[in-house]
Amino acid sequence: MTLGKVIGTLWATRKDEGLRGLKLQIVRHLELDYKPKDSFVVAVDSVGAGVGEIVLLASGSSARQTEITQNKPVDAVIMAIVDKVDIAD
Repeated sequence: MTLGKVIGTLWATRKDEGLRGLKLQIVRHLELDYKPKDSFVVAVDSVGAGVGEIVLLASGSSARQTEITQNKPVDAVIMAIVDKVDIAD
């Protein structure tokens, strides 16, 4: 799993039947100190995340193990909205 920040929403009116009804969010990957990385992903939102929120992402085959993404053509899913990260040195 990785950390990310929702930076936008993606709309697609014509899409695969397996994606119908799924909300697609654009998520920029983050370092542990919340510094943005250059990379991003389009992810299915399974928790109602909004723009600006820090989220936990699952990717690959794990992304298809949530209730709403099971057996769907998805390789990234927002699985949690992060409240806080504690890191001990």
